Amino acid sequence: MQNDFPVQTLSHEKFLIVTLIVQLAVTAVLATMLARFRVFRAILLTERRDWPQRLIFAAGFGIPLVAGVAARILIHYDAADLTLAGSYLTGLIAGPFAGALVGAGVAMPALFNHEWGALPFAVGCGFAGGGLRTICPKEEIWKFTPFFVTRLGGSLWRLLRTLTIDWQVVLVTAPILLELLRLSIHQQFPTGLFALQPDVLWLSMLLPVATVVTVAIPIKIWNSARFEHRLAEQEHLLMEARVAALANQINPHFLFNTLASISSLIRSQPETARVLIVKLSALLRRLLRSQDHFVTLREELAAIDEYLDIERVRFGPSLTVHKEIDEGSLDTIVPSMILQPLVENSIKHGLGRKLGEGRIVIRTRRSGGLVTIEVVDNGVGLPPTRMESESESGIGLRNVNERLRVIYGAPYQLKLISQPGQGTSAKIEIPELAAPDRASA
Repeated sequence: MQNDFPVQTLSHEKFLIVTLIVQLAVTAVLATMLARFRVFRAILLTERRDWPQRLIFAAGFGIPLVAGVAARILIHYDAADLTLAGSYLTGLIAGPFAGALVGAGVAMPALFNHEWGALPFAVGCGFAGGGLRTICPKEEIWKFTPFFVTRLGGSLWRLLRTLTIDWQVVLVTAPILLELLRLSIHQQFPTGLFALQPDVLWLSMLLPVATVVTVAIPIKIWNSARFEHRLAEQEHLLMEARVAALANQINPHFLFNTLASISSLIRSQPETARVLIVKLSALLRRLLRSQDHFVTLREELAAIDEYLDIERVRFGPSLTVHKEIDEGSLDTIVPSMILQPLVENSIKHGLGRKLGEGRIVIRTRRSGGLVTIEVVDNGVGLPPTRMESESESGIGLRNVNERLRVIYGAPYQLKLISQPGQGTSAKIEIPELAAPDRASA
């Protein structure tokens, strides 16, 4: 049966424009995919690359380029051929020899297709990019933009007035000249070197611009990846500094409170004061020996035992401590000195004004990838208004809350539950992280 609908085909000009658009899309996809690989992204972060890194860059970027030239020859998919832009870009980022290596690689399929000019042209593009990298400030490369025309007047005036070169003009001019050279060679030797064939003048002017944009797209994508990595590093360093500052704030607070207790006992109970000083010295030595911001829960509980030894000397038999510890939670990584403020708060505000026996229970348990740590006392408790003011204005509890938020995120906060006359519960939940994966802040 005859088809009544006429088949519409693109004109040569429209087909060429579509090819250029697809070529830009292929370049963007390739650059984005490579930036997702950690090894490739690490190479982008340094300007001094050793030979293994250059070879990895050349292989990671060059193999898809070789496949693109093969696709152009075998299935006539012209948009996949990035010989000029790929070789020039490799030289610009990884140096002249890496650029020449990629240029030689992408020329191999073309040589099998009897395109004898492909090898010297592609290698020359690699050396051209590498040569510019050698003489050009490295940060200028990452600022590469095809929109230099917006400041062309200022660049020319600066060149005439101060003889200062605008490297953006140089970096953009190079691929334009290379594209014009390829078009000239193709016109003289149509089968010796592949090039897109514009039929009108405006398309001939569009081709060099498209080549510049093809080079600029990967640079912009990779530079964005570099910025993201640097921002992540800065955030990590900032978190380290904040955690260190918060941890350092804990120790003076605890030290001043303990010294105040010792000073009150020096006249009335000098022997008790002496024992407190000895135990305080042992605890301080422990804190000074360990510079880690993270410890295992086992180590944190051992530090709490030393602190409680000091408090037992003060309170005598009226203070009892009971532990309900999930053995599976002992190797969990926790922030150092995270429990001491909770225990101190129970003793100071809960048991300090209580008549009779004071009791503290320390509980830990694992559930659903979280570790829950709870400190419960049978003290006098706090009314809701005072409990809110204690959690906001007290140095110790505010510090715990801030450290949890900085390290684990906003959802992880200290939870206080108190009933006047019955006691107070301080509870924290943190993600379960075992000791083998331990990392310092």
